[in-house]
Amino acid sequence: MVKREVDIAVISDVHLGTYGCQAKELLKYLKSIKPKILILNGDIIDIWQFSKSYWPEAHMKVVRRILKFVTDGIPVYYLTGNHDEMLRKFADFDLGSFKLMNKVLLNIDGKKAWIFHGDIFDVTMQHSKWLAKLGAVGYDTLIIINSMVNKVLTAMGKPKMSFSQKIKGRVKEAVKFINHFEQTAADLAIDKGYDYVICGHIHHSEIREIKHSDDTGSVLYLNSGDWVESLTALEYMNGKWGIYKYDAEQFKTEAEDDDKTDAEDLDAKMNVIDLLARFKQETH
Repeated sequence: MVKREVDIAVISDVHLGTYGCQAKELLKYLKSIKPKILILNGDIIDIWQFSKSYWPEAHMKVVRRILKFVTDGIPVYYLTGNHDEMLRKFADFDLGSFKLMNKVLLNIDGKKAWIFHGDIFDVTMQHSKWLAKLGAVGYDTLIIINSMVNKVLTAMGKPKMSFSQKIKGRVKEAVKFINHFEQTAADLAIDKGYDYVICGHIHHSEIREIKHSDDTGSVLYLNSGDWVESLTALEYMNGKWGIYKYDAEQFKTEAEDDDKTDAEDLDAKMNVIDLLARFKQETH
């Protein structure tokens, strides 16, 4: 597959280290693009739910692919989220083309973009973090059950379904939360004079113009979705933003990933696992 040239690629809510993470699909996507800038907008590694017993090779390959972008000199911004908030103490770490930050402001073709994860708008995160962590475990369990159901549906020749997407779409409070999140982000961005506000966190991809609640202006609100269910990313090309939606059909003719795991790779994997275990331990 010829790599697509993308000016900016934004992904978020990958949740590496959890059963719900679609690492193989993400790896195929990352291998298919040649970005000028890559933005990892929070919850890339799920340190909240990390366990030494679960770190598949596909998850390590995603990390290696991201590091390859760095070694190739492509600017990579890792913005912290709530599930990888342990990294916030290292914010503003800079190593070559890799930058670890809590937020980033970019000038994109003369327009100002404010990019951050978005968990600061989540009241549960601010006041009841234990409840948010409990909800994360429940969500991951729902994803596991959902994946088993989808295997049965696929075997029966029926289309897959998403439990959480149905819940978000039908439960009034879930819809209300998403709308409030988007409006709050837009209002603050307009007040600060930004043209774009780019978030993650709510696992709901979106691009739309939002007016200020006081009708004093508007801003383009963007959300990159997630790589657990929706498998989406934001892409900026030729002066326009778009939502990329993973389609397995596009990769059907591609050969299976043939990356070999050697002793050096195994050492790197163990180092990553030990490091994540330490981060998690420090929060308890």
